[in-house]
Amino acid sequence: MTSLSTERRLWSLFEPVHAVIYFMPHPTVAFEAAGLTGGWRRYFAGRAAALGPVGAGPVTAAFFGFAPAMVARALPSVWSRITPEAALAARTAGARAALTEVFADLPVAEAADLLATAAKAVDLPGRVLGAAHADLPWPEDPVGRLWHAATILREHRGDGHVAALLTAGVDGCESVAWRSAIEGGRLREVTQPARGWTDQEWEAAVGRLAARGWSTADGTATAAGRDAYAEVEALTDRLASEPWRRLGAAGTDRCAELLTPLAIRAGRALPPDNPLPLRPPVA
Repeated sequence: MTSLSTERRLWSLFEPVHAVIYFMPHPTVAFEAAGLTGGWRRYFAGRAAALGPVGAGPVTAAFFGFAPAMVARALPSVWSRITPEAALAARTAGARAALTEVFADLPVAEAADLLATAAKAVDLPGRVLGAAHADLPWPEDPVGRLWHAATILREHRGDGHVAALLTAGVDGCESVAWRSAIEGGRLREVTQPARGWTDQEWEAAVGRLAARGWSTADGTATAAGRDAYAEVEALTDRLASEPWRRLGAAGTDRCAELLTPLAIRAGRALPPDNPLPLRPPVA
C-alpha cells in the first residue's frame, strides 16, 4: 500500500471538519433563519460570500467543476435574498452548531490552535478562494477557529488543484468525469447532477478524455489516465505544502494526531456516497 504524502494525509483529516456543513441540518437552520432557502442557493452563497457579491463568472472560474449554467441559476440573483455578510455569519453559525454536536466531549482547542497556525501560513498569490477566506475575521471560540482554519486550508488546496488540472489541460466537466472514471462505482451518478452537467456535456467530456487515451469510450479510466491523474494529485500536494513546511514536522505530526479523532467523528456525519468525493479519514 502506498503511503500518503503529508499534504494528502492532512487533507484527509481537515476536509471532513469543513465538509460537515454540506450534510448536517444545522447550516440549513442558520441560513433559513437569515431568510435564505434552497440547498444550492445556500451552497453558492456560503462558499462565494468571501468574494463579495460576485456574479456567475468568477464563481464558475474559482469553483471550476460546476457547470456554468448551474452557477448562473444561483448567482448573482442570490444576493437579492441575502448579503454576503449575512451568508458568512449563517455559514459560520451553522458550522459551529454542527461541529459542537459532532465533537461532543472531544478536546478541540489544541487542534484548533495548530490548524490555525498552518492556515495562517498559506501562500496567497494565485489562491483566490483560499486568500478570500484567509482575509475573513477569525472566530474566537475553538470550534469556530478549527472550522475556519480547515476552510482556509481546503480552499487553498482546492485553488492549487484547479491550477494542476489546468496544467494538465483539463476543463471543468472533464475534471469531474475523469475523477469518476478513476473512482468508479456510483460516483458519476452522484457527481454529475451535483455539479450540474447534462448527459450530453458529460459524454462529450468522456469522449475528449478517451481521445487522449485517459478513458475508454464507456468512461472507465485507462492506466495512462490513472498515471496522469496521479501526476495532478502529486502537483496538488506540492502546491499545498507551504502551511505544513511552516508548521514543521513535529507540529504537523501533532496536528494530525489531534485531528484524527475529530475527523473520524466528522466523517460519520458524511454520507458514504458524496460528490466531493470524501472517503473515511486516514489515521
